Amino acid sequence: MLALRVIPCLDVKDGRVVKGVNFLELRDAGDPVEQARIYDREGADEITFLDITASHEGRDTMLDVVSRTAAQVFIPLTVGGGVRAVEAMRRLLLAGADKVSVNSAFVSDPALVTRGAEAFGSQAIVVAIDARSSGEGKWEVFTHGGRRGTGIDAIEWIREAERRGAGEILLTSMDRDGTRQGFDLGLLRAARAAVRLPIVASGGVGAVEHFVEGAGAGATGLLAASVFHYGQMRIAEAKAALEQAGLPVRPMAEAA
Repeated sequence: MLALRVIPCLDVKDGRVVKGVNFLELRDAGDPVEQARIYDREGADEITFLDITASHEGRDTMLDVVSRTAAQVFIPLTVGGGVRAVEAMRRLLLAGADKVSVNSAFVSDPALVTRGAEAFGSQAIVVAIDARSSGEGKWEVFTHGGRRGTGIDAIEWIREAERRGAGEILLTSMDRDGTRQGFDLGLLRAARAAVRLPIVASGGVGAVEHFVEGAGAGATGLLAASVFHYGQMRIAEAKAALEQAGLPVRPMAEAA
C-alpha cells in the first residue's frame, strides 16, 4: 500500500484563502503563498489550490499565486478553478503546478480530460467532483463552486472520469464541507468500489480520527482546510493518528 497523503486545501477568492460551511459564508483565512509555505515546512505531502469563484465568474485561475507559491514550496501542487482548455492547463503547469484539477469544465466538455491526459499524461490531470446527497446511497454532481446542480450521478461521473483518462479524483462532500463531522464515508466507499483511481477525500474533517476513517473508506489522499488554517490541528497530528492506526505515511523528516 502506498503512503497516504495529508493535503491542506487552500480555497482562494480575490487572492486570499477563504473557508466557509457547505460552500457558503466564506471568511478570510490568510495569504495563500504564506499558508502554503507553512504547510510545506510542517510536512504536508501536497498542497491543493482551488480558485473557488473562477468558473462562476468566467475567468482563469490565478497564475501569479501559483508561480509565487511554486517558487517557495517544494511539494506537489494541485491547482484548479476555471480551467476550461488545454492551453490553460499548460499555463498552470508552466507556472509550477504539478497537477491541474478540472470540475465544471469536465461537465460541459468531458473530452477536455482526455485531451489534457494526452498532452501532459494522466498523472497531471485531476477531476474534482463536488457531490451532494440526493437520496439514500445517491449523490448529485454540482458545478460552479457548488452553485449549479447537474442531475448527474456522482458515482457514474467518477467512472466517466476514469474512462476519459483522469489520473486522480478529488471528491468533495458538499454536505460535510466545513461541518467538521467527518468525511462522508458512504460516498467514499461507493467511489472506491467504482474505480481504481487514487481518490482524495474532501469535506468534513474536524478531528484526527476522521483521517483514519477516510483512509479506511478507501481514500489515498486526505484533504482538510479549516482545521489547519485556524490552528485546530497540525499536519504532524494527522500523520501521527494515521501511523498509530497502522497506516502508511511519509515520515515527517522526509516530508519536511
